[in-house]
Amino acid sequence: MAKLNAQQIKAALAAVPAWTKHGAVISRTYEFEDFPAAIQFVDAVAKLAERAWHHPDIDIRWNKVRLALTTHDEGGLTAKDFELAAKFDQLTGQRTRK
Repeated sequence: MAKLNAQQIKAALAAVPAWTKHGAVISRTYEFEDFPAAIQFVDAVAKLAERAWHHPDIDIRWNKVRLALTTHDEGGLTAKDFELAAKFDQLTGQRTRK
């Protein structure tokens, strides 16, 4: 999958507005009611990521989960990153506080 240019990245970010770009990475922090809810979310993220064969960096802090995506083998952001970000957002439903 080809690396996106700056204009394509800007357009793709509009579809996942809670995500922010930092260099060649997009990230988002999700906040949950408690630790078990956060872990339940991470488990669902892992299943989606494995099916897509595209794995985010995950940082868990009690009720907060930060996900970061980039396509390492392309050296930057691709459509795959934004597609997976949108799928992760769909997982949250009513479980998130933010």
